[in-house]
Amino acid sequence: MYGYGYYGMMFDPTIVLVLIGVVITLAASAKVNGTFNKYSHVRSKTGMTGAEVAIRLLQSQGIYDVTVQAVSGKLTDHYDPRTKTVNLSQSVYNQTSVAAIGVAAHECGHAIQDHKEYVPLRLRAAIVPAANIGQQISWPLILFGVIIGGLGSPLVQIGILCFSLAVLFQLVTLPVEFDASARAVRLLDSTGILAEDEVKITKKVLGAAAMTYVAGAASAVLQLLRLVLLFGGNRRDD
Repeated sequence: MYGYGYYGMMFDPTIVLVLIGVVITLAASAKVNGTFNKYSHVRSKTGMTGAEVAIRLLQSQGIYDVTVQAVSGKLTDHYDPRTKTVNLSQSVYNQTSVAAIGVAAHECGHAIQDHKEYVPLRLRAAIVPAANIGQQISWPLILFGVIIGGLGSPLVQIGILCFSLAVLFQLVTLPVEFDASARAVRLLDSTGILAEDEVKITKKVLGAAAMTYVAGAASAVLQLLRLVLLFGGNRRDD
């Protein structure tokens, strides 16, 4: 007896992969929140707000067509290349902490990537539509394929391929995020917005934030591995 019977009727050992992904993701989230909260109480020596820093950094790179605006939430900061906006959360926009400045600079890093046509950013943007659709339809395709044709159904393989697009998006995101943080640190240092000791703090904040993307990619890879183990072997049910 193959297929689901191979794993036993009561316990699917591949669920361990999902649990590992969940633990990694939760740990990374706790780390970034803890690090940000810790250094959100450290006021920068210049007293500049996240919004002021963002505007200054963008202008230092000759970027004048990007708008800096406030958005609701905590750590909901992001750069939107479609609207050319650096969106800073309430915990960053009007705050003068070293942590807030680091996050604002990171989002400016993305705007600079866009301005300079950074290839991984362009690739990620191109993948987004397919990755979103792939993630939404992968499981329905797999389950429907198993129901009508068993594990060897072409729909199962198509479903796994669709989920692979979501994994690819997560992997491409890594160099984009690491590069944005590197740009942010260099600019904060070279422009004198942060002192040397403050730059070290910023590295800690952005390093913790980067781990959330690493965790997301690891979790996605583990999910894909689980799909391959469960459905990708073309096993028969007899």
